[in-house]
Amino acid sequence: MIEVENLVFKYPKSVTATLKGISFNVEKGEVFGFLGPSGAGKSTAQKVLYKIFNTYEGLAKIDGKNLSDWDNSYFEKIGVGFELPNHYLKLTGKENLALFATFYKNKPKKSMEELFGMVDLSDAMNKPVEAYSKGMKMRLNFIRAIQHDPDIIFFDEPTSGLDPVSAHKIKQHIINLKAAGKTIFITTHSMATADEICDRVSFIVDGELRATDTPKNLKKQYGLEAVNVELNNGKLHEFPLVNLGVNEKFLAFIKSDGVKRIHTQEASLEEVFIKVTGKALKV
Repeated sequence: MIEVENLVFKYPKSVTATLKGISFNVEKGEVFGFLGPSGAGKSTAQKVLYKIFNTYEGLAKIDGKNLSDWDNSYFEKIGVGFELPNHYLKLTGKENLALFATFYKNKPKKSMEELFGMVDLSDAMNKPVEAYSKGMKMRLNFIRAIQHDPDIIFFDEPTSGLDPVSAHKIKQHIINLKAAGKTIFITTHSMATADEICDRVSFIVDGELRATDTPKNLKKQYGLEAVNVELNNGKLHEFPLVNLGVNEKFLAFIKSDGVKRIHTQEASLEEVFIKVTGKALKV
């Protein structure tokens, strides 16, 4: 659905390029993530793809068609959830959504009540957005991006500013959108979010892609094939996963006292990021 080859972008007053020849693809019905710290080029790549920035080098195709060849019908095909919510503060949430709905030929498949109910904003529908918290604005931002039923959805830090319950619901909605066949491209510095919802991820640092794979494969590749066992008496020991069931030392250890916990030594996605890029993840 999205094909990018050797994409280069440089801001007009910048000496160096922000995007340095990156290449990747996003399949139809896939949740794809760009992971990296602030300033890595995540949002810039998205802005090229939703046609905010047009002075790029390289190839970008959407649904088999060069991005530069798309006319305004392109904006019927995509939805965008910006990192910083931009609404008309004096208007109510409902009035904001109704106004933005007029920009599209595609009419919302869900009613206003359904959309606001999705993100627990039913009680705030008729309140001015200036009275919304940041989290409420982010949730309004989410339903604004999807209300016209786009095929491709870009989310920039979709869980930023959300409490854990709201963040969980937004992630579940993204999973549901994928199940409905939508193609979703998210940028985030939250490795936990990416690990939960992304089919594949790319690590981006200083405008370059350092690795692209599934979170599972990345963690397997850079983690340890071992388990850490803790007994009730406080003793700890690490054993290799290979032939664990017939490992006499392991069997003797767990028989010596009750097992308190067993943990695999799988690396977290953030640990993998640090190993691959050599950099800590700073927001």
